[in-house]
Amino acid sequence: MEGATDAELLRRCAAEQRALVTLDMDFANPLVYPPARHAGVAVLRLPRKPTRAHLDHVIATLAEALRGQSLERARWIVEAGRIRIHLQER
Repeated sequence: MEGATDAELLRRCAAEQRALVTLDMDFANPLVYPPARHAGVAVLRLPRKPTRAHLDHVIATLAEALRGQSLERARWIVEAGRIRIHLQER
């Protein structure tokens, strides 16, 4: 989906019931992308000058969290060793 807008990408993920894992901080905005409107988004936060080790640690944090809970209808902000979870409002 090269060249697709953020909204188009998220719509496609929702239609295919796929979660989106991204480095794009635009997807962290709950006012633009509310958790109730998609199948799940994990935004990976890295330091300004990340190394491969930083990325590996953040991905390991995400993988560990996914063992215990679903990303469905949630937005996760994933950092090394920490996740902030935002769920859909009921």
